[in-house]
Amino acid sequence: MATETGEPELLTIDELAARAGVTVRTIRFYSTRGLLPPPALGPRRVGHYGPGHLSRLALIEELQHQGLTLAAIERYLRRLPDDLSAHDLAIHRAVVASWVPDCTEEITHADLERRAGRPLAEDDIAKLAAMDVLERRPGPGDSGEPEGAARFRVDPGLLALGTQLLAVPASLGTVLAARTVLLDHARATAHELTRLFHEEVWGPYEARETDPAEVEAMKSLSAHMQPLVVQALVTAFQRALREELRRTYGTGGQG
Repeated sequence: MATETGEPELLTIDELAARAGVTVRTIRFYSTRGLLPPPALGPRRVGHYGPGHLSRLALIEELQHQGLTLAAIERYLRRLPDDLSAHDLAIHRAVVASWVPDCTEEITHADLERRAGRPLAEDDIAKLAAMDVLERRPGPGDSGEPEGAARFRVDPGLLALGTQLLAVPASLGTVLAARTVLLDHARATAHELTRLFHEEVWGPYEARETDPAEVEAMKSLSAHMQPLVVQALVTAFQRALREELRRTYGTGGQG
């Protein structure tokens, strides 16, 4: 979320609410509880919010979807470093979302553009669909739209990230190719890790353990390993990506 000059885009509280899909009242409530840092004050003491506020709102919403109480969310956010960038907050949100049920909303094209904060051409929508940010859902419109107007099932947390990626001058073919690379390697990694666990851990354990209760306990333990594996994969990928960006461009890719 940046301007043409490369500076982070600043939003009023109304614009932030529209992008995040929450109300102004919700933003003010979160601010009073310390969940959101104060905005920068501009001319006439108008508050301006940046990418970090949007990413933090997405993280808060994701934690709520996971079932955390407001007090638990406050404790979670207090444990995070104060200087986390919007990029780092987005990674936190991705890790949280990786083992909770999908949470999507169905919205109109007008709502989609309002949440994205910009007009969306057909090519933009195709790219967002390729990134699994949204899915086109034809159906009757509302808010005065004609019958049969397009609607979209959207992942709210991914929409902000997908919108930022639209600024990258990449064709739809490039986006689809990148998605294929990610899916192919993700499937291969999942397959190899499952094979390794089955052959080196589960197989020997099952062969020597005769107590059915112990076998069931081991199955339960393996199911609870998923969050640990996901976090390990995210951390490993993040470090590998930083190394590749540093080697290729001389940057760690932060921001």
